[in-house]
Amino acid sequence: MSEDKTCEVSWFSALCDDDYEFLGVPDPMLASSWEHCRNIVLQAEKGGFDNILLPSGYQLGIDTTMFAGAIAPLTRTIRLLWALRMGEDWPPQLARRIATLDRILGGRLTVNIISSDLPGEKLESRPRYQRTLEIMQILKIMLSGEHLKYKGEFFDLDLAPARIGTVSGKCPPLYFGGLSEDAREAAAQGCDVYLMWPDTMDKVRETIADMTARATRHGRTLKFGYRAHVIVRETEDEARAYADRLLSKLDDQAGEAIRQKSLDSASVGVTRQAELRSAAGGDGFVEDNLWTGIGRARSGCGAAIVGNPDQVLAKLRAYQAEGIDAFILSGYPHAAEADLFARHVLPQLNHGPLVM
Repeated sequence: MSEDKTCEVSWFSALCDDDYEFLGVPDPMLASSWEHCRNIVLQAEKGGFDNILLPSGYQLGIDTTMFAGAIAPLTRTIRLLWALRMGEDWPPQLARRIATLDRILGGRLTVNIISSDLPGEKLESRPRYQRTLEIMQILKIMLSGEHLKYKGEFFDLDLAPARIGTVSGKCPPLYFGGLSEDAREAAAQGCDVYLMWPDTMDKVRETIADMTARATRHGRTLKFGYRAHVIVRETEDEARAYADRLLSKLDDQAGEAIRQKSLDSASVGVTRQAELRSAAGGDGFVEDNLWTGIGRARSGCGAAIVGNPDQVLAKLRAYQAEGIDAFILSGYPHAAEADLFARHVLPQLNHGPLVM
């Protein structure tokens, strides 16, 4: 595959109390707040990133929806990848909210669908993902300006769309991930961009093949996104030294407590990240330039691409060659690492907003 293939490159704003100088050691200056998370977004836009993920966690950090509405008019070029928890919204109201924010952004909205429970509720995997699929389908109908006549397992609705629609006249791209059987089937039928957490190259290849086949069975096609941390320095030795420094003050019990805070701490995806850590060598690397140490103090995305600019670039291009269309990257501290990546790697990538 050509090195000139375009990819979308996104950064990450730490709305969920996930910013550190030393992993597992809370720093009041890096705690989630309007000012801190705003500055990360503006740094990413200044650096030339195409998009930025605004994560959502019920128990963690600040509210994503309020933040998205506040940051939108302060940006000019960067897209927002707005994370939405499906257990916390009524689909017709959510459609109107999406359309409104997209209008504020001038059409620069993308949406990260999270198959969450309602806080205090616990649904089994199959019905929870079924509800998520139904919401994705409802959003696509309503945000295309069509009358909604929908009867599913969770929703029985007959509604005209709201007066306001998106700039494009259709639903913004829906980014969604999950490794369980239920998650994969929901993704194959409902999302536009299937997101993966870090994994070995053979597993990335295997997952893309599986999801492509599933989507094809439903008469659909998917694009693929890869969510990872990154540590880039002028030399590989400097990058590895910085990785070691990140963990230098970590207490294992504190790391375990951080992992358990997340509501998805027992999911198939999180379990796979733990398996990667177990398979890694003594230095934490599970394959060339893929370091699993991040996962010692983080639930979810738990590995980083580590190396000099050429190595990081080569790793990203290798993922592209396997079929990855979009990257969602992050690093610690997030604003500083965004600047390093923007200076050392981003100019070497042919990148731009994902075209659906």
